[in-house]
Amino acid sequence: MGVLLLFVDGIGLGEPDPETNPFARARLDRLRLFRDRPSPDPAAILVPTDACMGVEGLPQSATGLTAILSGVNASAAVGRHVPGCCIPSLTALLDGRSLFSRVKAAGGSSTFANAYTPAYLENLPRFVSVSTTAVRQAGLPFRTLEDLRRGEAVYHDFSNRLLPDRGYPIPSLTPQEAGTRLARLAQQHTFTMYEHFLTDIVGHSRNMGRAVELVESLEAFLDAVLARIDLSGHLVILTSDHGNLEDLSTNQHTRNPVPTLAWGRGASEVAARIAILADIAPAILRHLGMV
Repeated sequence: MGVLLLFVDGIGLGEPDPETNPFARARLDRLRLFRDRPSPDPAAILVPTDACMGVEGLPQSATGLTAILSGVNASAAVGRHVPGCCIPSLTALLDGRSLFSRVKAAGGSSTFANAYTPAYLENLPRFVSVSTTAVRQAGLPFRTLEDLRRGEAVYHDFSNRLLPDRGYPIPSLTPQEAGTRLARLAQQHTFTMYEHFLTDIVGHSRNMGRAVELVESLEAFLDAVLARIDLSGHLVILTSDHGNLEDLSTNQHTRNPVPTLAWGRGASEVAARIAILADIAPAILRHLGMV
């Protein structure tokens, strides 16, 4: 039994307006998701999930992902929504509490599927992302471009198309190839996380054409994951940290609920335990029998 967590930055449940919402304009089946509407995918359980968690202002990435990984309402704990990197107060909240650390401590195997470039690993900045912090705290190895070449990692854009421009001539992948790779990797571990954050970047750009292309590719990637993973033994969860891409009338985050989607073993039971972002980690640990 295992869990694959697909973290997709910056997608909320918006209005079905093709003028502002790429999820309404794109050719989608599973991810045609809107506020106050059920999932179009009969195999999925959709939970509209509160990313604001009782704190004023626009929800942000650092506190949102800390809540997802730790089960702690990070925004309430630090008194505000924190954007960007993992500040010391969030680092302290994550220490020993992240899903990576908890699963490892319980005897399971945890992994972060994303590949890092040599330039990043050789010059880690003082403040890094929440995911990088959690992986490092858990003592897990970072996947590299050598892992990516061997088919044992997935880059954050899942296509590898950004890498040649950064000086790394690695062949591109189709969304289907990348999704198949991630499914294979997830089946080797108790807990696997993959992070995709281009959705948030494109949301801030307000580029509708790019947004439509991106969400169509994301659905093709997700389709391949679900087709290749053994859903009788694995649970797949897709969630986000805050809204953004679903409303291109603004270049800011939104206070919309975010979609938490669950497929596979135990999906209904896990979904029933989720209302806010901080509910996700405890629901996963209970599913795995680790609490």
